[in-house]
Amino acid sequence: MGTFAENPDSPIVVTDSTMDEAVAKYPFLVVDCWAEWCGPCKMMGPVLEKLAKDHQGDIVFAKLDVDSNNRTAAKFGIRSIPDLLVFKNGKKVGDIIGAMPEQMVLAKINAYR
Repeated sequence: MGTFAENPDSPIVVTDSTMDEAVAKYPFLVVDCWAEWCGPCKMMGPVLEKLAKDHQGDIVFAKLDVDSNNRTAAKFGIRSIPDLLVFKNGKKVGDIIGAMPEQMVLAKINAYR
C-alpha cells in the first residue's frame, strides 16, 4: 500500500520525497505550492478544501510547503505563490498562479483536461 489514499476528499500533503509518488498515482492532480507566511496562499486553503470535497474521485488536490520542500519548488520553477501545478497522467500540463475565487480556479483547472 502506498503513502496516499485512493480517493482523498481533502488535500493531501506532499513533500520532496513523496511528490513523484503522488504525480504517478493520481491521473489528475493539482498541487498547491504555498508557504505559511503567504497571505494569498491562506485565502486559497478553504477554496481547495471545498474543491477537494466536491470533486472527490475526479480531481486530487495536494499541498506542498515550498519553504520546507525547496527541491520540488526549484524543479518546477516556482517563483510566485500560490502556484497550483496541474498534472495529468504523470506530466505537468500547467500552472495557475495567484489567489482567485473557487469558480475561477475550477474553470482554469478544467481547461487542462
